[in-house]
Amino acid sequence: MIYTSLIQGIPKRKYFAILIDPEGLSSAALEKIVRIADAHQVDWILIGGSLVSEPLEGPIQIIKSFTNIPVILFPGSLWQISSKADAILLLSLISGRNPEHLIGNHVLAAPILKKNNLEVISTSYILTGQADHTAVGYMSHSRPIPDHKTDLVVATALAGEMLGHQLIYLESGSGATQPIPADTIREVKKNVSIPLVVGGGIKTESDAHTVYAAGADMIVMGNAIEKKTELIQKIAGLRSGYH
Repeated sequence: MIYTSLIQGIPKRKYFAILIDPEGLSSAALEKIVRIADAHQVDWILIGGSLVSEPLEGPIQIIKSFTNIPVILFPGSLWQISSKADAILLLSLISGRNPEHLIGNHVLAAPILKKNNLEVISTSYILTGQADHTAVGYMSHSRPIPDHKTDLVVATALAGEMLGHQLIYLESGSGATQPIPADTIREVKKNVSIPLVVGGGIKTESDAHTVYAAGADMIVMGNAIEKKTELIQKIAGLRSGYH
């Protein structure tokens, strides 16, 4: 089980995932990213996005032809569910108040997920910072929790854990200009006992180091690694030495 493996590994090291948005990404570019990810033993490959107009089966097939890294759905809509993946992050946008992203889409997805027998990892998805200026903020009709409201971010994460979610995913959104502040990550990590995933705005090796050092168990990079694939090797090399 993918989640069980994560829980067992966290005490020893950090994790690194890449997020692939297949919209507009050529097969050649996808192959290049996946080959580099495989060579440097990236832990997870997430696939999905705010606006994906084509089925995910094709991109997943390409990914799986070059690596055994787990492929995990990061769905922006019901259309982004595929039995070809290994698991799905069932995202509940608990920082927002849009009922469709809290429970509505989940009800519609549940029979499909049960039929496809995907490993389901229930995830508290929390938008912070300036995510209303990003694709996820716009598409979800959800305002982020402001960066300086650390106590509210922590309380929201605690609520997610108390609801029985398996992951906390702090997100500043695709297109964010900077990562989530280290102080926010640190306070959330102090207060929750489930794995903490952080994504959005991580553009450099220095950004990744700061996020790891603040307490993130896993970081996720998307746009940055599409533009600079050499970052995959650099970030992969950072995973040890924080425990």
